[in-house]
Amino acid sequence: MMTVVTCIVEDHNIWLVLVAAFVCASGSWAVICLFERASRTAGLQRAGWHFLAAVAAGAAIWCTHFIAMLAYQPGAPVSLDPVLTMVSLLVAIGGAGCGFIVAASGLTRFAPVLGGASVGMAIAVMHYTGMLAYRVQGIITWDMGYLLTSIVLSVTLSAIAVELITRKPRRGYRSLSAGVFFLAIIVLHFTGMTAFKVTPLLVDNEFSNPAAMQALALAVASVALVIVGAGLASYMIDDSARTETLDQLRHLALSDSLTGLPNRSSFSSRLERKLDLANETGGQVALIGIDLNGFKEINDLHGHGAGDRVLQVLGDRMKNLLQDGEFIARTGGDEFTAIQRFVSYAGLEEFINRLRTALFEPVKGADFEFVTGGSLGVALYPDNATSAEALITNVDLAMYRAKAHISHNVCYYDQSTDDIVRARRGLAKDLREAFENNELDIHYQVQTVVATKRISGFEALLRWNHPVHGCMSPAEFIPLAEESGLILQLGEWVLREACADAASWKPPFKVAVNLSPAQFVHADLSKLIIEVLMSTGLPADRLELELTESAILQDKEGAFSVLRRIKALGVNIALDDFGTGYSSLDMLRSFPFDKIKLDRSFIHEAEDSLSAKSIIRAVMALGKSLGIPVLAEGIETEGQLTLLGDEGCDEVQGFLLGRPVPISQLVDSGMISLNGRDVRTVRTRRGDAVAEDAHTPEPARPTA
Repeated sequence: MMTVVTCIVEDHNIWLVLVAAFVCASGSWAVICLFERASRTAGLQRAGWHFLAAVAAGAAIWCTHFIAMLAYQPGAPVSLDPVLTMVSLLVAIGGAGCGFIVAASGLTRFAPVLGGASVGMAIAVMHYTGMLAYRVQGIITWDMGYLLTSIVLSVTLSAIAVELITRKPRRGYRSLSAGVFFLAIIVLHFTGMTAFKVTPLLVDNEFSNPAAMQALALAVASVALVIVGAGLASYMIDDSARTETLDQLRHLALSDSLTGLPNRSSFSSRLERKLDLANETGGQVALIGIDLNGFKEINDLHGHGAGDRVLQVLGDRMKNLLQDGEFIARTGGDEFTAIQRFVSYAGLEEFINRLRTALFEPVKGADFEFVTGGSLGVALYPDNATSAEALITNVDLAMYRAKAHISHNVCYYDQSTDDIVRARRGLAKDLREAFENNELDIHYQVQTVVATKRISGFEALLRWNHPVHGCMSPAEFIPLAEESGLILQLGEWVLREACADAASWKPPFKVAVNLSPAQFVHADLSKLIIEVLMSTGLPADRLELELTESAILQDKEGAFSVLRRIKALGVNIALDDFGTGYSSLDMLRSFPFDKIKLDRSFIHEAEDSLSAKSIIRAVMALGKSLGIPVLAEGIETEGQLTLLGDEGCDEVQGFLLGRPVPISQLVDSGMISLNGRDVRTVRTRRGDAVAEDAHTPEPARPTA
């Protein structure tokens, strides 16, 4: 090594040596950066980065060699063979490029070492090809020990450099790899030059022009730095673009595109961090769920553009009101969730008041002005929950309660109150599963002609055999079905099952099926009825659909239009719960119903209340004058039956005449037979029916 240092000091222009070292150092850094980028891309991008890495490596290796050669002072005239000089440059570029391709190929676990060794061999071949291009008037001798050492050092150090940048064993790997690659080039050159000895032959006194050599060296250095700089610029531009793109993607992934607020994903990670911090340092975390009031009406009346404008304005307001330790995200269509790590309840109340102010301030648009307001549910950690999931659930329950109260737009989680809501939600989940678990069944209650005591038909009544709560009446679960959106599925199921059962009855009695208001609003009811009648084979005149006044009032014209189409099929239409609404007489005038069902509330008071008797008498007279039969519900005593007979009631239905029972009991009692079908077929289709207890009171609305 001392010999190498002596060679550098005594036989070289030290300033040009420093220039060569600078070119080599900057080039080595550029080469390592470009190769690293190539090894982490694919396809055409990888090819492009490999090309840039090969050109930068060739420039760094060749220019280091060329400048250091020009710095060498042999003491004799010097010239260069242009062809071999150019060949040496191509060797450097091509050899380095091939080595980098092998190193990044991943063909074997030793690919980086093999590729790096190939680059080191390219450095050596370039150097000694360049030495062949070096023409000096003197006798040249080589020290083979130094020559072989230079090659071994170049191959070894290059292999180490490439292995480092590929494996990334520790921090600073890029700088370390570039340093080792720098040594591979420098050590090869100067160890090789130590092996190179010249004995001048003074044939004449014309020596090379040192000033011209220095100028040429500086020109080569400038070109090399331009090439290396271009490679580094490409790397930095790409790196900056990648960083900017990643920032944009991160922003898109964690932000709501409409409001600019954090989205649900960002909210989840922030909540976890806040709870972890509370566990480590103490304190409390408040989670506040916000649901806008009347937002659907804004979209329906003014379009989604107006709704988007409202969300943007409210998002900006809430974003601007945040202080240290506060966070808010858009977590649903018109739902937001805020987090505050608070010390005092006064601070929490102040934050909630700021949110309310932002929500209840009018939002103005080009042609509208809205005051949306919002319902806020609040839950505290760790007082109300011990996990993020439980905290979110409790906030949802509190917010649900806030929406149900007109006068209270902020509700804190209350376990005793919100557990009722939780239980209802659990029951709604069970109802969804009831279809798959074969837990639903239809019971039938007989309808009888008063004058002849003969059966006129049966009303289909839905029952749920819950695995825990037992047989449940619709009064308990139909409201849940309406809230959860299951009512359409339930209504269609009852219609299909009842029609299929009735199609097999002998005698061919009518079957009455209740309709939900939701079936008028959200379904093509007439199309469904046609499809059910065709698939079950039930004649249209044996189906009677019962609907209440409230089902019609939601959209009177639309409901009557649907009813006319259904009636045109031959299906009978009955007005249920007559006498309890506000416009029953107008209903009868507006549509030709086939039957009036007098509400059970009048029947219960008929024997003791003169006003109830008067109403019954008036309804019977109205039915006779309009030519519409009247059926009275809820008959429980012989006195009620006698009274209705005296007043001219056409049909009756109630516990006195028969309780709702499964179809199997209708068959067992002899009321019907199944027209050649075995009752076991029905039990297999719907599961074993559960008979209703004889002492169970008939529910107020036991229908679907």
